Amino acid sequence: MVKLYILSPKVFLFLLPLGLLIGCADSEEKNDLPPPNILWIVSEDNSPLLGCYGDEFATTPHLDALAQRSVLYENAYATAPVCAPARSSLITGMYPTALGTQHMRSTNRVPDFVQFFPKYLKEKGYFTTNNYKKDYNTIDQPACWDESSRTATYENREPGQPFFAIFNLGISHESRIHKWRDSLWHDPDKVPIPPYHPNTPEVRHDWAQYHDQVQMMDEQVGDILQKLEENDLADSTIVFYYSDHGGVLGRSKRFLFESGLHVPLIVHAPKAYQHLMENKSGERTDRLVSFVDFAPTILSLVGIEPPAHIQGKAFLGKYKTEPREYVVSARGRMDERTDCSRSIRDKRFRYTRNYMPHKKFGEYLEYLWRAPSMQSWEEEYREGRLNEIQSVFFEKKPFEELYDVENDPHNVHNLADDPTFENDLKRLRNALDDWASKSLDAGLWPEAEMISGGGDSTIFDFVQSNISELKSIDKVRGIAAGADPENLPALITEFKNKHSAVRFWAATGCVILGEKAVPAKPGLLQLLNDESPSVAIAAAQSLFYLGERKKALEKLSVLMGHDQLMVRVEANNAIDALGDGAKLLLPRIKELVRDKKDRAYDNRGYNGLLEKLSD
Repeated sequence: MVKLYILSPKVFLFLLPLGLLIGCADSEEKNDLPPPNILWIVSEDNSPLLGCYGDEFATTPHLDALAQRSVLYENAYATAPVCAPARSSLITGMYPTALGTQHMRSTNRVPDFVQFFPKYLKEKGYFTTNNYKKDYNTIDQPACWDESSRTATYENREPGQPFFAIFNLGISHESRIHKWRDSLWHDPDKVPIPPYHPNTPEVRHDWAQYHDQVQMMDEQVGDILQKLEENDLADSTIVFYYSDHGGVLGRSKRFLFESGLHVPLIVHAPKAYQHLMENKSGERTDRLVSFVDFAPTILSLVGIEPPAHIQGKAFLGKYKTEPREYVVSARGRMDERTDCSRSIRDKRFRYTRNYMPHKKFGEYLEYLWRAPSMQSWEEEYREGRLNEIQSVFFEKKPFEELYDVENDPHNVHNLADDPTFENDLKRLRNALDDWASKSLDAGLWPEAEMISGGGDSTIFDFVQSNISELKSIDKVRGIAAGADPENLPALITEFKNKHSAVRFWAATGCVILGEKAVPAKPGLLQLLNDESPSVAIAAAQSLFYLGERKKALEKLSVLMGHDQLMVRVEANNAIDALGDGAKLLLPRIKELVRDKKDRAYDNRGYNGLLEKLSD
């Protein structure tokens, strides 16, 4: 039985048209207005599974009521389908791929000129608070906050001081479905199931429990809005509600589908600050918005011109820009799993390019597999009980994906090979290439190489120093991922390229080709001793497929114990792909594995290999 909520009178008061509470400000009065307070309410791991977005199964009365008196954005997107890289964009206004923060839970430095945007607000006199999650995927800049803790609140500011406050709501996080609750408000037998999930008891239960968590999150939103009203701040505060990425069941969070990237975004402006908005209260807009746009938008709302280095575009306020034609998102390493994919979206289509198509969508991730629904889904696949759409997740990715989101919101019908959509495919291909060129995508380098190449400088500076080589590296990356045997001679030629990133992608292209890369064997044997561990790992994996198992395993065994964490992670990923043939490495894995509770990414990989190869 679904639990019903009655909105408190105070929350309803906040949501009333604020023209009833305050007078309309004419153009002269606007100049005399104090700067607006700004409140961010950020939930974790939420796709737009809310009543106001059309989800009839959702129980979200507070957010639905807020949307009725606000602007609802239909096309808001995270720059990454997981928290830390996405939050990197939110706090800097830059793409994670430009900063080298695209890989999950990295600590790569950003250039000194890249300041967390609350610093600019603080310099303007704002009281800045964060309650309490950061997870910005880089070295922290704590000085941008007046308060950042579990108890941080705008209520501690000086009288009359404007504030920027963030409240992070973790109750809808993925971890909340890892442990089943027996008593649920939402009925598992009635919960909608997307077509890519099997209709098992575990899947139904996880979906129902997730809806319960979203309902609890909605109640917390109501409490925050009520507190704002109790403090007589509703008529001077612009409120943003959004999620840090999509989620939460398998194939959403961490994945470049609508389910992982599309987020709810509701923006409420009091009557006095309506001139800063683009739409009227109660309207919906299909404007495309990216997470890189949030920082410049907040600066624009308070009258600060966004710094030139910021890659986002303000969509509200004094420095509002023209609407975007596209938004771009990226997938890099997700916990212990390496990957490299990019996705671009216009108002109708989503195009994704997978640079490592030899990898499955659903490669085992220790944390993701804690969900009962994931274990059930994999079991159904192993037993052959899934249909074609449900099976795709456990199979190798295509090089290119194209989805007509208007007619296929779940992204289950790949149109990349459909001649009807050839023009859209080419257009989006070109748009993605143009973005990569202008934003300087650090994903051209494998993570271990990116880190070591940066040395004492930042990843951003490292990429800047290699601008002249970006085009040639990207060309080889595209040839490699395209998996065309006719391009093998071109890849072999690049084995001697002076740039390690080119050699890496050339060797990876042989991994992707598998047994079709036989003519490359002599060159790959030379690459086993490459100065770049990433190149050597790719060469070893390819050579294993080409029959040179002993030499490949010897090299991988050595690199499993490398001093650099990401070299060890890359080696783990290569070994995992070798299947039972990697069992000869079991003694080496047992030697390296640490406490099972050790959450380091290399140890997760060791434990996963140990479990898999011991069966």
